[in-house]
Amino acid sequence: MSDSETPQASSGGVVAFPEQAGAAPARPATVTFDRRELGELLNLYGRMVAAGEWRDYAIDFLRDKAQFSVYRRSSDAPLYRIVKDPALARRQGAYSVVATTGLVLKRGPDLGRVLAVLDKRLSVVR
Repeated sequence: MSDSETPQASSGGVVAFPEQAGAAPARPATVTFDRRELGELLNLYGRMVAAGEWRDYAIDFLRDKAQFSVYRRSSDAPLYRIVKDPALARRQGAYSVVATTGLVLKRGPDLGRVLAVLDKRLSVVR
């Protein structure tokens, strides 16, 4: 061990190692949806399947983003992609809904509000 790596005892008797110079915080290898996000996505998916709008889905966990794609038929291109991109969290929001054509329908920091663009609940028309 070098002098910069030698453990130093603090007043409480706990041994602490100094930070290594230039060490970046550990980042996960892939971006994923957490349990709450997956619950919201599957709740919307279940309602749309019951309505006969959607038939299939796919989840992709990539290095820089996670995608939840929904399909009208399993052989088609995805009807919508719900994308989580943490790199955009401080700018436009980590979540976005992208149509088949590549058009971003809604983007923001809150998944529930972003998914509202796809949720076609019945309402009373007067």
